[in-house]
Amino acid sequence: MRAISFKRHRFPPGVIRHAVWLYFQFTLSIRDVEELLAQQGVEVSREAVRCSVNKFGPLMVANLRKRRGPPTGRWHLDEMVQKRC
Repeated sequence: MRAISFKRHRFPPGVIRHAVWLYFQFTLSIRDVEELLAQQGVEVSREAVRCSVNKFGPLMVANLRKRRGPPTGRWHLDEMVQKRC
């Protein structure tokens, strides 16, 4: 897994990770992410969120995919509906 360097960035790594996570996990707009961070007391511009998402998003996704492991032939079904004829 490749380490992500947050050097020379204005915000701490935790804030950057949280902003990127909000953007991708809940498919929020950049403006929504800015407002959520403002509610938590972090003043950040839309441009800072956009740059963080564009720079760190693909790196975080690549690290998650490496950690997941290879796919197998086994499928797990959570819910099932059976219709009666």
